[in-house]
Amino acid sequence: MQTPHQPVLLDQVVTVLAPKLGEAYVDGTAGYGGHAAEVLDKIGPEGRLILVDRDSNAIKALAERFGDHAEIIHADFLEAAQRLLEDGTLVDMILLDLGVSSPQLDNAQRGFSFKTDAALDMRMDQSQSLTAADVVNHTPARELERIIREYGEEPRARAVARAIVDGRPYATTAKLAKVVRSAALVGGDIDPATRTFQAIRIKVNAELEQLREALPVFNKILRTGGRLAVISFHSLEDRIVKQFIETESRDCICPPKQPICTCGHTASLKKLTGKPITADSTEIAINPRARSAKLRAAEKINKNKRRT
Repeated sequence: MQTPHQPVLLDQVVTVLAPKLGEAYVDGTAGYGGHAAEVLDKIGPEGRLILVDRDSNAIKALAERFGDHAEIIHADFLEAAQRLLEDGTLVDMILLDLGVSSPQLDNAQRGFSFKTDAALDMRMDQSQSLTAADVVNHTPARELERIIREYGEEPRARAVARAIVDGRPYATTAKLAKVVRSAALVGGDIDPATRTFQAIRIKVNAELEQLREALPVFNKILRTGGRLAVISFHSLEDRIVKQFIETESRDCICPPKQPICTCGHTASLKKLTGKPITADSTEIAINPRARSAKLRAAEKINKNKRRT
């Protein structure tokens, strides 16, 4: 089966994960298996391939593509990480490729994009009840403003929220996009509705909360020497990943001016990337989605050995 999209930063991911024969790999956002196929080629038939996705369409595609070569989990990556931890699973590599996938964006009926008119859905997991229509039609103005400001980084969040509330109810992406454009900041290369649509999508899928909760759990199922890699697509995701790796790479997290360490924290990770890895111009020309991608990676170290 041909993958319907080009995996972002494929060569860079393989380099930082450095898969070896017989190792175990978890892809928490496997999508259509672009990264996983490359890893499987390196770990061989003796390796363990665990593929996770919350999208039922992706799950069907993964089953067709990998068959008996993979263990496939239909869940969001937080739930999957918790299951694996409870089962006592330990792995050598973990990848999270965050955000919405190209097939989800390209499927107009999913409601992620405003390029074509569709129902306000935006659910990555179509079995969940909360939709984008629920968020825009029932969220109080002040909370809607917070969502748009924090998750969309929209400078005119208050004006956008008021315009949305005044224009209720909404059933389709076209009407929402039109109202948002009337109030949002205009300028730059992106459509003025982009930031608000991103904010609503993040809210519907609880993307940032899941990332914050899942990173410590994934860290627990990494073997010593195991590698964690995360691809993010906007500053909010990247900030969470950066702060997590920074914290887990330090032996002490006490306030800087505190003379004696009282936190008892010991480093569990070693940074493999200083600045995030980004796509070069060649990849961006082939796959425009790679333009905003940032890859950070870290290696699990023996937490019992405090650094000197």
